[in-house]
Amino acid sequence: MIQSIIPTNVITGFLGVGKTSLIKALLQHKPEAEVWAVLVNEFGEIGIDAGLLNSNKQQVQIKEVAGGCMCCAAGLPMQVAINQLIAKAKPDRLLIEPTGLGHPEEVLKVLTQPHYRQVLAMKACVTLVDARKLDDSRYTEHEIFNQQLRVADLVLASKADSYKGSLMTRLTDHLELVKGADRQAITVKPWSLKQADELSLSILALLDLPHKGVTSTSSNSAANSVSGVEPKVIGAIQEPRLIDLNYSPLFSEQDTDSAGSQYNQFDERGLQRKTNQGDGFYSCGWVFEPSYEFDFEQLVALIKELDVVRLKAVMITEEGIAGFNRVDSELSIVEIDDAMDSRIELLSMSKIDIQAVEAALLALSLRLGA
Repeated sequence: MIQSIIPTNVITGFLGVGKTSLIKALLQHKPEAEVWAVLVNEFGEIGIDAGLLNSNKQQVQIKEVAGGCMCCAAGLPMQVAINQLIAKAKPDRLLIEPTGLGHPEEVLKVLTQPHYRQVLAMKACVTLVDARKLDDSRYTEHEIFNQQLRVADLVLASKADSYKGSLMTRLTDHLELVKGADRQAITVKPWSLKQADELSLSILALLDLPHKGVTSTSSNSAANSVSGVEPKVIGAIQEPRLIDLNYSPLFSEQDTDSAGSQYNQFDERGLQRKTNQGDGFYSCGWVFEPSYEFDFEQLVALIKELDVVRLKAVMITEEGIAGFNRVDSELSIVEIDDAMDSRIELLSMSKIDIQAVEAALLALSLRLGA
C-alpha cells in the first residue's frame, strides 16, 4: 500500500492536565473520512486510558504502552508500538500521548530518527498546562514540567474556565522564562472540556503547525536556569514523500509485544496488582476479572477519600460500567459502553498503603458466580 507520510502530533502535559480528554474531543471532531491512530503511554503498569477514551468511531485505532516512559530503553517499547499501530491502522494522522511523567525531548528524539523521517511528518507538539499550577513550586521547579513547555509548538491553557484571565498572562511569562529566545514561536490558546465543541475545531486547524523543535543556544540560558538541564536539539524533518508500507522492514502487524498476555495472569482471587515508582511518584494498579461487580456508591466514596494526586479507573458496577478520573480533589465520572474487566490505578507522591486499598476494594465488590 502506498501512503503519504503520516502527520504526527505529540500531546504532552503534566499529570492530570487533561490530555486524554483533549484527545477524546479531537477524535469526536476529526474528519469523518480519515483514519486516526492514538498511542497512549501511562506511568502506571495498568493500562486504563484506552478504556477512558472509549472511542466508538470505526476510523480510530488506539494502542497503549504502560509502565513508565515509553522512550526509555532506547525507545524500543515506543518503536514497537508505533510500528504495530501503523501497520494495523494505516492512519491519516497519529496522535502520541506520553505519560505525564515522561521525557518529551527523548520521545521527540526517537520520533525524529532518520528512519522515522521517512514515515512520520512531525507536526505541532501540543502541551497542556493548568495555569493554576504556576503557584506550586512542585510543578514550576520540576524538570519534566518545564521540558514539556520547551518542546511545545502549541500551548493549551487547560481548564481555562476554572481560573481568571490574569493567569494566562502568568503562563505567558513563565513560557518566556522557560523557552527564552524561542518564545515568539509559541501559540497559546485556552482549552476547556466544557467548551470542547466550540474550541475543538480551532485546535484541529492548528495541529498542522510545523514542529520547530528545541534549539540549544546561548540565548536559552533563561530556560536552562529554570530546569538546570541543557535542552536537546531535535533534528529537522525532511519534506514528506510517498512510502510503501508493505515493503518497509519497519512495519509488521505481528504483535511482538507480549504485554497483552500478562493481563490474563490473575491470582486465585481473580485479580492482579502492579506497582511502579519514579520521579518522586508511586503508582499501584489492580485488574479484576470481569466476574467482579462493584458497589457504585461505595466505590465513589472510597475514591473520594483516598489520599492520592491522581486516580483513573474503569469499573464494572451494579449500575453499569463507569470511568473515573480524579485529579487532586476533582473527580469526574463518565459512562463507558464496554469493558473487558475492571481496573484502577492510583498515583501518589508518598508510598501507598497497598494492602489497605486492596482490602477496601474487595470489601465493596461481589464476585458473581463464585
